[in-house]
Parts: sequence; C-alpha cells; structure tokens
Amino acid sequence: MQLFSSSSSTSTSTTIFLNSSKQSSKTRLFPIKSLQSPPSHLTVPSYTSSSSSSSNNEVSPVLQEPKLDEISSRRENLEQLLVRRPMIQSDGGGEERESGGDGSSSDEDEDEDEDEEEEEKKSALDRSLEKFAKKLPIFEPGRGQEGDENGEVIEKPLKINLDLALYKAKILTRNFQFDDAENILQQCIYYWPEDGRPYVALGKVLRKQSRITEARAVYEKGSQATQGENPYIWQCWAVLESDLGNTRKARELFDAATVADKKHIAAWHGWAVLELKQGNIKKARNLLGKGIKYCGGNEYVYQTLALLEAKANRYEQASYLFRQATRCNPKSCASWLAWAQLEMQQENNQAACYLFEKAVQASPKNRFAWHVWGLFEANLGNIDKARKILKIGHLVNPRDPVLLQSLALLEYRHSTANVSRILFKRASELDPKHQPVWIAWGWMEWKEGNVSTARELYQKALSINSTTESAARCLQAWGVLEQKVGNLSAARRLFRSSLNINSQSYVTWMTWASLEEDQGNSVRAEEIRNLYFQQRTEVVDDASWVNGFLDIIDPALDSIKRLLNLEQDPFGKTPDSSEVKDNDEGSSPSSEVKDARYKSGFDLDAFIKEKFSLDPNKLDDQMETSLLSIAKSKEQRTAFRPRQRYK
Repeated sequence: MQLFSSSSSTSTSTTIFLNSSKQSSKTRLFPIKSLQSPPSHLTVPSYTSSSSSSSNNEVSPVLQEPKLDEISSRRENLEQLLVRRPMIQSDGGGEERESGGDGSSSDEDEDEDEDEEEEEKKSALDRSLEKFAKKLPIFEPGRGQEGDENGEVIEKPLKINLDLALYKAKILTRNFQFDDAENILQQCIYYWPEDGRPYVALGKVLRKQSRITEARAVYEKGSQATQGENPYIWQCWAVLESDLGNTRKARELFDAATVADKKHIAAWHGWAVLELKQGNIKKARNLLGKGIKYCGGNEYVYQTLALLEAKANRYEQASYLFRQATRCNPKSCASWLAWAQLEMQQENNQAACYLFEKAVQASPKNRFAWHVWGLFEANLGNIDKARKILKIGHLVNPRDPVLLQSLALLEYRHSTANVSRILFKRASELDPKHQPVWIAWGWMEWKEGNVSTARELYQKALSINSTTESAARCLQAWGVLEQKVGNLSAARRLFRSSLNINSQSYVTWMTWASLEEDQGNSVRAEEIRNLYFQQRTEVVDDASWVNGFLDIIDPALDSIKRLLNLEQDPFGKTPDSSEVKDNDEGSSPSSEVKDARYKSGFDLDAFIKEKFSLDPNKLDDQMETSLLSIAKSKEQRTAFRPRQRYK
C-alpha cells in the first residue's frame, strides 16, 4: 500500500490507491475518494525528507495514470470490494453526484475545502500514524495478500498449492531427490508458516540424509510457528530423540504431543513403544490404555498389546486383542500375520492357514505375508505348496531378496545345490548389502564341504556391517564352522566376538559351553552357563492390569472378562461346532477362525489369476524369465556405472 497526494490549485488531498481486480492483466491503481475528481490531477509527488527517511527500505511502484473511461467502468466493482466509511454528504448532493448532474463541480469545491481544513488540523500523532500505515498492507477481502519483512505486498498462493507441493515433495523423496524436495518444502514453510505439515515432511527428508541437527531445528521452529498446538510435530520430534537414545527428552516431547491433542493415537503408541524398550511394561500398558480411552479402537494399539500378551504366554488374551485389531482395520495385514503366528505357536495349523489367507487378501502384494506363509507350509511338510507360495511372492515382489533366499534354502533341502546357488546369486545381485543372504549362502557351502568358499561368504557379510544382529549370527555360524574343522581357538574368538555384539543370544552361549564340554572342560562349560544366567535381562510382568483395561474397553462385556480369566487353561478349551456361523450373516472373526479349522474356501490359483494375471501352470517359466532379467539388469548397471563414483 502506498500513500500519494492529489495536487490541485487550492489544496492537497491525501488519497489511498489499491490494486485492481485480479482479472486485469496489467497493474492499475485507483483512488478511493477521488472518484469524483478529474483524473488529470493524478501525479507522483516528490517525497519530503521526513517521509523518505521513514521509507528507505520501500521500493516505489511504477504508477500508470488511469483513464477516465476505465475508472467509470470499474467504479461499481471497486465499491463492492472495499469496506470504508461513507462520506458525509449535504442535502441533495448525493443524488446529484450519482446522477451526474450540475452539482458535481460544487461538490468538488466542498471536498477540497474539507481536505484543506483536515490538513491544517493534523497533529504529530496523525502524521506518525500515517507513516506507520505506509508499511502495512490495506485489508482487501478475498485477495489473499500479505506483507513481507520489507513491507511489500506479496500475493499468497491458494491453499490447494500447498497440498500439491507436499505431494510433489513426497514423490521426490521416494526417488531420493532430496534437494528438490527440500526446496519445495522450504517454499511451503515460507508461504504457509502456520501449517505443520511442511515441517514434518522436511524433518523426515533431513533424517533420511542423517542431518539430525537440522531436522531437530526444523521441528523446533515448527513447534514455535504453530504455537505448540500441532501434535504431529511434537510426535516426530519425540521419535527422533528416541532413536538417538535421548529417552528423557523423548518422554517430554511425547507428553507435549498428548497435551496438544489427547486424541493423537500415534503419540500414545510411540510413547508406549519407548517405555517397552526401557522395560517399563506396566507404564507402556497404561499409556496404551489411555490411547484406547481417548482415541477409541486402534489396530496398532491392540496389536502391541496382543504381542505383549503372546510374549507372556497369555494366549487367550492375545487372541482377543488380535481380534479387536482386525475389527478396527480388516485390511491390516500385520495384524492378520501376527495372529497367524500366534496360532502357529499353539499348533492350530488350520486356523493359522486361514489367517494367512486373510493376510494375503488384505494386502495382496505384501512380501511378508507370502514369505511367512511359505515358511509355514514348508515346516508342515507341504513342500510343493511352499515352493508355489514363495514363487508367487517373488513374482509379485521381484526386487525382494528375502523371498529368493528362502526359496534357495528350500531348494537346497529338497532339490539340488546347483539350483540353490543360482537363487542365492540372484538374491545377492538384487541387494548386495543384505547380510542374511551371504550368511545363508555360506552355510550352504559349508554343508556342501566348501569350507574356503563359506569363509569368503562369511567375510563378505561381515564387511557390510560388523555391529548388527546379523553380524552376531554370522560370527556364531562361522565359529561353528571352525569348531567342526578343529580350529578351536578361532572358534572361541568368534563366539566371544558374537557375544560382544549380542550378549543375550542363548544359542551362542550354549554352543560355546558345548565346545568346552566336548573338550573335557566341564568346569569352564559350567562357568559359561552361569555367565549367561547372570547377565541375561529378564522382564517380569504381572497380570493385574487386565481388569482395569477391560473396564476401559467396555465395562458391560462380562463374557469377555470370563474369556480373559487368567486361571483358565488356554489349551484346555476345544471349539464347539454349534458356535460356528456363516461369515455372510455377520459372524465375528473368532467364529471365522473356528470355522477355518474345518474348512476353507480360498482358491489360491483363482486369486493370483485375478489379482496379478499369473498363470498357475506357468510359474516356473515366469520364474526363469524373472531370474534372467535380474542378471541382465546387473550387467547393465556394471557396464554403465561411472568410474568417477569410486574415485
């Protein structure tokens, strides 16, 4: 907004100019009070020293002198847009002005006299307010304009541009174009500083680049810009601090997230997971219970509680909580898979198979569902079905090395080592940094008697990362190899190195004790066993929380309380065929599982043909084509790889 003077022969009248409608392609400036005055009097005044000193940082706009016909054509639109105080009119003056009669000249003289009197009566306070008003944008309804730090008027884009920009930044982040995504998110923060989504997205982009300090600064700036009322920023910041090991700071941030919005379920769940990592089981259950109380049913909360119960061998409670999780979200593949593994532990194989079918129906392309289902069938001895499921999983997820690794082990046990080697090689080409592939391949070569090859493969796995859980397993397997070939000192060193990474490994401690016992060192073997029991971490859990938690869910469900009675034997209850109901008639997931123990109408061949257009009779041919494409893609990457990358 700029203030200018309209010069005349008698006095000087202060006039305010506004931008015209957005429909105009050029910038035109129109006066408010001088609609009745001749446009020929419009001039650009020369500023005095006082006015120029107060606006040194401002840039004067280029004025275009509007024409009389343009002013008259937009007079009605301008009056509709602007909200201002009506002018005091004399009797009959207004009618003559609107009709354009002979009284227009007398009205102009009266306006000039009034302006001259007002100019004389101006005080120092009025002049200072006038200078201050130059730096503020005038309010125009619906324009969406704001002032920047220099006082210039900037046009704010529509809110839909924020959604489009966030989506574009998300796509760029997936494609590892972090710089472009960061620039877009910075622009979003510039135009919409009050919105919390750009801060959350930018923090995640910085975390992917391991720029932890900058991500923390972004979250802090976002929490200040949103006045601490955005729970998503607090929650993301808390997860960052939790991953860094700052437990106390993470607790404070999770608490701030729940204060900002007590219905923010991610904050309750993340806080509970943090307490679980610290071994505070009762505190974690209390937080999960509050999440259900304030936010209602949530699949992640129910699933976490169910896993806690399954770990404590309270299977009936775990089954009920898994049932609640699948009711909250029938498309939750993770809930179906976890429930299926619970049934596997209880050896309810038909129910587990039914739950695996529900998992792949909930998420047809989920690689974990196909992988775990294939291993389950292999453990049952259904080798052909397991091989078929793993092949389907690979064809649906051709970039996943784990499925090929499991298929390679299956082929080694029930086919030939050459087929297994081909699959291991293709899996290592898909992801050369996947340690379990190299470890499993080394184990197979050791079983085939290729000790030197096995050592090379173990060394390859450790060269990727020597501090992970996979590295601990690799050292343990390598120690067993050296023990079998007679290198006992090397085996002891490898076992000790494995325990330095993972001191809770029961297998490694017992393997080392067995080695000492085989050598006649029974005292040393007993010492190793005692060391394991002394240093192991055991979390003692109680069941006092169950009654209070059920009161939170629904106090009227007495039947559920009887179901979760801790004194009841979970293995002594047998299904009753009279309780089986048809799923189409609104039966519960519990009755579906019981019904699955007798029959299952899932057709795998029809399912893959409908969802993926795969021919069940040509899976082997499609597997060969997929493996050849993996080999060709590796050759192309090797041929076109720039040499400067390794300099």
